[in-house]
Amino acid sequence: MSNEPNTIEKLIINDDSITQIQEIQKEPKLEEETSAPIIKFTDATLSHGKMVLTNVNLTVEEGEFAYIIGKTGTGKSTLLKTIYADLPLKSGEGEVCGFSLKNIKKKNIPLLRRKLGIVFQDFQLLQDRNIFDNIVFVLKSIGINDKEEIRTRVIAALEEVGMASKENEMPYSLSEGEMQRVAIARAIVNHPKLIIADEPTGNLDPITSEEIVNLLMKINKEYKTTILMVTHDYLVIEKFRSRVICCEDGKVI
Repeated sequence: MSNEPNTIEKLIINDDSITQIQEIQKEPKLEEETSAPIIKFTDATLSHGKMVLTNVNLTVEEGEFAYIIGKTGTGKSTLLKTIYADLPLKSGEGEVCGFSLKNIKKKNIPLLRRKLGIVFQDFQLLQDRNIFDNIVFVLKSIGINDKEEIRTRVIAALEEVGMASKENEMPYSLSEGEMQRVAIARAIVNHPKLIIADEPTGNLDPITSEEIVNLLMKINKEYKTTILMVTHDYLVIEKFRSRVICCEDGKVI
């Protein structure tokens, strides 16, 4: 098995050691306005290679559920990667969860990502450990080491997605729908302000897709967690109606 970290490991660790993250936690907290939008871009330019999104003016309020749609290559990934600071903001203004993306310091990127939960189409579960330890990994990576707190939070997250009975199972023993539920549990265990779900139903059958969207909407309503869901599934959008954000012709509309 390869020792290369997968996407979730890279996003959590981001080339900063756990020790560095713990040192950052000791620093004074950045000021945040609880009434501010969760996401706000003003006259922004976002780019990744040849893909450029210009004049981006986008506001997503706390507690919103919004779909992101657009053809392949229209900038959806560029938008998401800019939101979680994997790509730099090229120009204009951008703010996510109280953090300015304009010239954000590398040491502050892990602090921003602590306020986010990310759900991937291909689940990104760690295949060398069971379901419980997949979620423990996230908590330990942000400096939470108290065993009682860890167990309480992990079990609560698994119960929320209906997977508490599977805590000792390995990822490869689960169905795709179950793996996506575990991925959602991992995304919510740190009580994020924003969940980014990147085509979470892309590998699922229609019935399971509806179950996953229902689960995300339940989390959105119960906890006022803002959710951005990238999707190509227009049947889901039609059935579970909500705000739609479209990437098209270099614009976000």
